[in-house]
Amino acid sequence: MKQIPTVSQLRFYANAGRILRNPLPFHHQIFTELGDTFRLTIGLGQKVVFSRDAGFAEYVLQKNYKNYTKSPIQTVDLAKYLGHGLLTAEGELWKKQRKLIQPAFHKKQLKSLLDSIREAILGELKMIKPGKKMDIFPVFNDLAFQTVVKSLFSSAVGQKEIDRLQYITEAAQKMLVKELRQPYLNWWFKMNGSIKRSVDLTHEARGILNTLIEERETSGVRENDLLDMLLDARYEDGTAMAREQLIDEILILFTAGHETTSNALTFTCELLARNSGVQDKIASEVEKARSESENLFEFIQQCSYTQQVIEESMRLYPPAYFIDRVNVEDDEFEGMFIPKGSNLLFSLYEIHRHEKYWEQPETFDPDRFSEGRRSNYFPFGAGPRKCIGNNFAMYEMVMTIAELISKYELSTSKKEIEMLPLITLKPKNAILKFTPRSS
Repeated sequence: MKQIPTVSQLRFYANAGRILRNPLPFHHQIFTELGDTFRLTIGLGQKVVFSRDAGFAEYVLQKNYKNYTKSPIQTVDLAKYLGHGLLTAEGELWKKQRKLIQPAFHKKQLKSLLDSIREAILGELKMIKPGKKMDIFPVFNDLAFQTVVKSLFSSAVGQKEIDRLQYITEAAQKMLVKELRQPYLNWWFKMNGSIKRSVDLTHEARGILNTLIEERETSGVRENDLLDMLLDARYEDGTAMAREQLIDEILILFTAGHETTSNALTFTCELLARNSGVQDKIASEVEKARSESENLFEFIQQCSYTQQVIEESMRLYPPAYFIDRVNVEDDEFEGMFIPKGSNLLFSLYEIHRHEKYWEQPETFDPDRFSEGRRSNYFPFGAGPRKCIGNNFAMYEMVMTIAELISKYELSTSKKEIEMLPLITLKPKNAILKFTPRSS
């Protein structure tokens, strides 16, 4: 059996400050030194296996997925804030919920939400100030959250509730990042009440959501939005989802549905601002698509190059830049022995930039997706647990980029694109200028 190279606990502690700020350069350094898979000792006997081997990832996520579960990072740490919805659930509960919820995210169902999504997009893009430099991330952050809210609740929720739900969602994520990056301080976070305050905030969010659901049920009005679809959904025995489970799923949709999308949109615009020719191709495609159809779904289907741009952006800057798993039983992959209970962390950031899998991997080239190439590419995960909202997110992003580039030319004076790797890969200081596009 091949031995997995191990990074010592001493080296981990020596780089703790650097890892806390941004772990990606440290990971890249170790991958370069030790190869595509290594083991890191992070303290108290706890070890994590990091890998940028796409074949290993595919084996774990697809070929032998039954032997792997999500790690306690999601099933315990994240679940204490969000409950046990699709993202955090495991086993029979996950299977049951996935089967129940998946029909709501089929393409034919999503078609009915496109007008609401576009309305939310247009409303938030009004916040852009033409001719002035501005950080675009807050605009996209609000846009993505509004899109999820409007798709779930139509117009039945006020701005005050939306703002509060967004604040709570983001506050819980920030607390979780502290817990994960500084596990040696978790005793202090518990003692000083930080974790309890964050959990209490999520209870407040649950109360807001419960009120919105009650109002929908008592009103008798159908909005044909995601909430109606979830309320209509029935298990095999004919029963509906329990209220607490429904709230769990909605909290998951808020978290998974808004931050990853806002990150991807921001990175896409950062790349576009540095590639004016790509912007021009999008503008031409959008103009042609609009002249040929007023149907939103048909319009999205015709914006294939715009989708390639977004896909290439998510290759370079995958919002979910790590995927974690733990094996139930002993396993083996290409001569590596994996004892049961091993914590595995696959770096999608590294896989998507690996010269073994991509030509000129650091180059922004949307044409690499022109022939539908999707191997070694995991922006929405893979296998049975692939993100259920991938079509929803792509429709939203295509419409947003189409609206934006048809109105503005993007530019920036910055050379480097800055990142802030937290639970997701977030952009930092995305300062862009939006100049009205000449007709």
